[in-house]
Amino acid sequence: LKPLFPKRIRKIAGGFAFIEHRFLRKGFWESLSHIELLLYIFLVVVSDKNGLSYYGYDKICRILRVDADQYINARNRLLDKDLIGFDGRVFQVLSLPDRPVIVKPVKEVRNGGWFSLGETVQEIIREKGRGINPNS
Repeated sequence: LKPLFPKRIRKIAGGFAFIEHRFLRKGFWESLSHIELLLYIFLVVVSDKNGLSYYGYDKICRILRVDADQYINARNRLLDKDLIGFDGRVFQVLSLPDRPVIVKPVKEVRNGGWFSLGETVQEIIREKGRGINPNS
């Protein structure tokens, strides 16, 4: 196949980010929400050769034009899906697992649904903030 614009062929200069073709072919792309995908691709683009990124949540939210709740939800889902690591300060984009990790949808705890650890903590914080006793 011949390039459409031979004078505009991309060249690797300086930093370079990549996403494996397997990300699309094996269903990882489809397994992510719009905001999860946005955050994941951002972290891939800004990470170093080891997948590490030091961007703080405020700068990430500003650049991606998302609010803190959207950011936290997307970050927690990417953690649950085993695509990133996060220690509270540093992100690491991880090598892809064999297949996409399917996370059960969020349901009400009182109805016996499943929650990820991140979602459980977030729900407790929300309820405490509203003065709701989670034991009632």
